[in-house]
Amino acid sequence: MDKTIGFIGCGNMARAIMGGILKSGLVDGQSVRASARTEATVAEVEEQFGVKTTKDNQSVAAFSDIVFLAVKPDQYRELIEEIKGSLKEDAIIITIAAGITIKWMEEQISPEAKIVRTMPNTPSLVGEGMTAYCVNEVVTDADLEDVQAILDSFGKAERLDESLMDAIPAVSGSSPAYVFMFIEALADGAVLQGIPRKQAYQLAAQAVLGAAKMVLETGTHPGELKDAVCSPGGATIEAVAALEKHQFKGAVLSAMEACGRKSKFLGE
Repeated sequence: MDKTIGFIGCGNMARAIMGGILKSGLVDGQSVRASARTEATVAEVEEQFGVKTTKDNQSVAAFSDIVFLAVKPDQYRELIEEIKGSLKEDAIIITIAAGITIKWMEEQISPEAKIVRTMPNTPSLVGEGMTAYCVNEVVTDADLEDVQAILDSFGKAERLDESLMDAIPAVSGSSPAYVFMFIEALADGAVLQGIPRKQAYQLAAQAVLGAAKMVLETGTHPGELKDAVCSPGGATIEAVAALEKHQFKGAVLSAMEACGRKSKFLGE
């Protein structure tokens, strides 16, 4: 891809996306520039990814054909005020903050600004990210191809209507945290039964990875896949019953509702 890509902010999500893009080979390190607030972060990111870094947000904006605004939602207003005079006229501006709407971005920059609202997740770092995104009417078909290529370079990407974006943090943006907790719980259970910790994490993580691949690659309903593992009167259905007695699905739904409420609040 013959585009320059900038990152303003170098937190965990920005690093995950940057690492995914560079590992994919879509662009090389010379085509990527990043800024951060502290000298320590600037030095760390430059060493980790081999890209040019700076504390000057305006220089990253001026450099970038495509710029990721990778700061917290409450920092967007101040950041945009700082960089909007430095943005390229045809720049594609990608947000990764929960609750920041396209309309709000257009009001802060310009109705003619090319805005892409995204919600990625941290598995982007290992090329298995899941990103939902929407765009405004100024983004062209050619721009869409570039955006899709970038988002696909570190996993999978789905374009959705913006009305659905507030639901995304709960289902894919924040859900890796829930899955990590589940893997930890599985490993703890294995250790309780005598399996060494290292092997316990390997067994648990691979089981979760394999189950996810079965859903994606077979297209079979997760409930049907679950039923196939549960022999009548067997150990698995006993385990499933125990999970349901402790409101396993209900706990997940409650977590997603809480995440959704917080995401909307952060955007207000």
